[in-house]
Amino acid sequence: MSRVLDKDYDVIIIGGGVTGAGTARDCALRGLRVLLVEKYDFSNGATGRNHGLLHSGARYAVTDPESASECIKENMILRRIARHCVEETDGLFITLPEDDIQYQKTFVEGCQKAGISASIISPAEARRIEPSVNPDLIGAVRVPDASVDPFHLTTANILDARRHGAEILTYHEVVGLIVNNGRVEGVHLRNNHTGEESETHCRIVINAAGIWGHGIVKMAGIKMNMFPAKGTLLIFGHRVNNMVINRCRKPANADILVPDDTVCVIGTTSDRVPYETIDDLKITQEEVDLLIKEGEKLAPSLATTRILRAYAGVRPLVAADNDPSGRNISRGIICLDHEKRDGLAGLITITGGKMMTYRLMAEEATNLACKKLGIEAACQTADLLLPGSEGDDTDRKHHIYPTAHNAAKGRQGYRVQEISQQSEEDRALVCECEEVSVGEVKYAINNLHVHDLLNLRRRTRVGMGTCQGELCACRAAGVMCAAGTEADKTLTDLRNFINERWKGMRPVAWGSTLDEAQLTTTIYQGLLGLES
Repeated sequence: MSRVLDKDYDVIIIGGGVTGAGTARDCALRGLRVLLVEKYDFSNGATGRNHGLLHSGARYAVTDPESASECIKENMILRRIARHCVEETDGLFITLPEDDIQYQKTFVEGCQKAGISASIISPAEARRIEPSVNPDLIGAVRVPDASVDPFHLTTANILDARRHGAEILTYHEVVGLIVNNGRVEGVHLRNNHTGEESETHCRIVINAAGIWGHGIVKMAGIKMNMFPAKGTLLIFGHRVNNMVINRCRKPANADILVPDDTVCVIGTTSDRVPYETIDDLKITQEEVDLLIKEGEKLAPSLATTRILRAYAGVRPLVAADNDPSGRNISRGIICLDHEKRDGLAGLITITGGKMMTYRLMAEEATNLACKKLGIEAACQTADLLLPGSEGDDTDRKHHIYPTAHNAAKGRQGYRVQEISQQSEEDRALVCECEEVSVGEVKYAINNLHVHDLLNLRRRTRVGMGTCQGELCACRAAGVMCAAGTEADKTLTDLRNFINERWKGMRPVAWGSTLDEAQLTTTIYQGLLGLES
């Protein structure tokens, strides 16, 4: 820690979401001295609270052609450089009897103009290739949508940034900017574990804090017209669909169903919320009812599928400087040079956009930083594979691997070879739902910036399966204790982890979901004596 803060950096990046992680990687690859700071854990904000859709861009083809074109280009790049994070499912845009079938023609034309492959197929063919789809559909278009794991994508970017010299600090919150003579020269930090405050210096600060970026620039007396848009989603207990299913109409609420590993996700809503609510979003019964009602129109079997949990994220929407009301909101990429815009040198904000376009956002921010620093170095992030996607399957012909190894490979990619499987203990399962072994947990603790069980969930999917931590959380806590974490700290951590799981189950606590929650309570409070 002291070694990090005593150094001067070319760039300090604020925010450990996928955009900040991608920016740290890009800057490090271009030879800059980089520090990334995140107030909590990686993927804590919007990055970890979306539906995990690798957009083809088709959704925006009619309403936002520029975004559509960006999406398909980045889609193809991510399939190549982050293939261990991507499942190439393909997608369907379906027209239901209540929809306008004429829109299908407009939709396909928009896709073609944006460079997106879009093929009209018959309803019968759609039902054949995706049996879960609403059998009443009257039209279907096949597009190159896919699913992507945002947690592992972020982690891979962090690992590569660190491999190329970047320093990473989690649980360090920016509480002030160091400003001298009209220039930002560093940041004041608070350690959110200890409360200790410190400062560190740099030549450029890149604000990649998403919706929280509004507060970062406010520290320097700068105003951005940023408007939080809350999106609520539901996770169902098993994977109903194998292809992404969308409604073929202009973008609306609850019109995307995404297969995500062993589950599926319906989303999303979009509602403006007050800025002061973004750290404590409340999911309403009306939102849950809407998602269920519209989700059943995409795949009727959702009506009888258990809902695991509900969650919500906040999109960072930005309006033009001359539009303080936010009537004309942009969902495109916003890269602000605050020296030109506000007369404050040394500060760049990168925001807007989508998880899908994080790499392009990082490239724009890094291009601007390099220009200001007088550094000529080309962006390499579209060509160099991310850690986990480097490797091949030549060894598979010589080995028969257990299913836990294959599950771990789906999460860690070719880094799975670094996970110990030598002992019987290492091969034992911590989490049956997601097939996470003791060896994988140890690997995450030692290599993936794991400080607590919540970090571990984001790196390995422990607690994300059907039981929602009911059977695996205590085992995972035991492995962390064995790795050196203090028992008292781990008990507090375990309590917080179980309560966090309940927070997502509470809005959908009926039927089997409520049964599962009551069993979890019996285990942790009744048997183990863990207080709420």
